[in-house]
Amino acid sequence: MLIAAIRLAAVIALALLALGGTVRAQTGSIPLAGSLADPQAWAAYKARFVTEQGRVVDTGNGGISHSEGQGYGMLLAVAAGDRAAFERIWTWTRANLMVRDDQLIAWRWEPEKRPAVADMNDASDGDLLVAWALAEASEAWHDPSHKAAGRRIAVELGRKLILPRAAHGPLLLPAVSGFSAEDRGDGPVVNLSYWIFPAFDRVTLLAPEFDWAGLGRSGRRLIAAARFGQARLPVEWVSLSGEAPRPAEGFPPHFAYNALRIPLYLAMAGVSDPELYAPFLSLWGTPAAGSLGLVDTASGRITERLAETGYTAIPALAACVSQGTPFPAALRTVRASSEHYYPVTLHLLALAALKSRFPACAPR
Repeated sequence: MLIAAIRLAAVIALALLALGGTVRAQTGSIPLAGSLADPQAWAAYKARFVTEQGRVVDTGNGGISHSEGQGYGMLLAVAAGDRAAFERIWTWTRANLMVRDDQLIAWRWEPEKRPAVADMNDASDGDLLVAWALAEASEAWHDPSHKAAGRRIAVELGRKLILPRAAHGPLLLPAVSGFSAEDRGDGPVVNLSYWIFPAFDRVTLLAPEFDWAGLGRSGRRLIAAARFGQARLPVEWVSLSGEAPRPAEGFPPHFAYNALRIPLYLAMAGVSDPELYAPFLSLWGTPAAGSLGLVDTASGRITERLAETGYTAIPALAACVSQGTPFPAALRTVRASSEHYYPVTLHLLALAALKSRFPACAPR
């Protein structure tokens, strides 16, 4: 019955694609396992970015590691069905980043410094990615220890980082310290790229006592509301101290490296509302390598154009989701040997979403 339903969904999506409409996603809580179907791409990723000890190396950022990268690595290992790699990455994460006096994860590890963890603050996106990966691993490999570990992180995240009754709806603070109304005059301050929408359905399996679905709804509302300048794009850091979102004090009003993940996470969750994707696609159009722009929302100036092709998988996926545009065949090739950790990671996540949520867009 399940296989028949999936095939029917794909047929319907193909019909919509032919009519030029939005492609309907497979919705709901979808397991990640098996969604990364290119073993060569995963092997190249491991060879370039994952050490034998399980440290995921950010090659574009001085070779550091961070909770976000460890979480991405764990997720991709589950998606590729590589339990040995998953266990290595999780073991390194536990030993080197879970050094706080709670169950959250120190956000940054620097190989050239001692101590390697100089800042004990966490990052909620890293916490969420690791908890999500543990939920996926528990389901894929029937390991209750991973579910227990994921629950410990998810509960701590829910207790310390979710504001359940904020004026704008449930909010996700970026970290335990530094972003609340008690910490800042313009607080709470949030980063909308920390709303990892595909994680919310899955961490509900770990900690159902928290309103993950409400967090997803508030995130979508904020993405629609936090549009600044002529480009109508979200900035990295958003103050929610007033009735309307505004750029947070002390941060450049830029749509930059963090925020470019917002349409990726929407698509990974099966969200297909064209209005949510419109500002991003208006900026990017159908970009070729080297033309993916980042923007100063105050001036409208392009601050940088990203040269690596991995980034272009995000607008390609967004165009598939919201406009029914076929995903380019050229973006099936992942350049793990020549591009940096961040664009290659985003590229692999986009391909996993394409396979699991939007197969009608895939090149044939």
